[in-house]
Amino acid sequence: MTHGDGPSFALQVPATSANLGPGFDSFGLALARYDEVTVCRTDGPLEVWVSGHGAGQVPLDGRHLVVRAMTEACHAAGIELPGVRLTCLNRIPHGGGLGSSASAIVAGLLLGRELAAAAGAPRLTDETVLALGTAMEGHPDNVAPALFGGFTLAFTDDTGQPVAIRREVHPDIRVVVFAAEEASSTHHTRGLLPATVPHADASANAAAAAVLVHALTCDPAFLYAGTRDRLHQHYRAASMPATAQLMAELREAGYAAVVSGAGPSVIALVTGEFDVSRWRRAGFDVDFVPVCTTGAHLLP
Repeated sequence: MTHGDGPSFALQVPATSANLGPGFDSFGLALARYDEVTVCRTDGPLEVWVSGHGAGQVPLDGRHLVVRAMTEACHAAGIELPGVRLTCLNRIPHGGGLGSSASAIVAGLLLGRELAAAAGAPRLTDETVLALGTAMEGHPDNVAPALFGGFTLAFTDDTGQPVAIRREVHPDIRVVVFAAEEASSTHHTRGLLPATVPHADASANAAAAAVLVHALTCDPAFLYAGTRDRLHQHYRAASMPATAQLMAELREAGYAAVVSGAGPSVIALVTGEFDVSRWRRAGFDVDFVPVCTTGAHLLP
């Protein structure tokens, strides 16, 4: 350990589920399963400590995603990243479609914001953090809910800047997360999508996305209709057969089930009774996970 410790900041950042069926690259939902990340300014070189998911696999130097995001935030504020000790307790599975990379990026940007502000630099706005995170992640669908919590609709405006609209999730809705034990590559699954889609499919998804906003915020009776997708899930099904089978079985039983992000995890948006024990499947860890309403937040 280094000596001469300076300001220390700790935060929780939530898992997220993107797309939610028809809201491809736009819709996101924050889930109350958290990574905990702590940074302490030191007078020595960079130190990175990781436990939980990714331990022994992720780099422990400047290539670490949280470190890269802290560096981006500091640069945006006009300073260099100082010597720090970073400690990550990861509870979000890596490569499972639950937003682990976006959560790491948001954690790093927010911690970098605090480090820069403590050094007297201008404090970055949430809008700047969203823009930096979107640039690093490539799209805002996971970054927005990780940052703001709840249900978010994110898009890029005419100036090229990402915008996020946050809505409260209807209190009757519960989220069942089927966290896949195996990982998949978002880059690979995105490569399975066609360059163009039939007009009818695009039209159907536009309608479903509009219905889903209403269902998530006002009337859960429309959840099943609102989670229909014809743009991306079936194109990826062959690459994750267990995921496709689980989702098909859930929807056949009348549940609003979707692939979480690029998969292979699945979520179901339910109301009323849901027998978790009946739906346990090999390769998936299933449980209710509350919606995170706060987004990433500093700890006392």
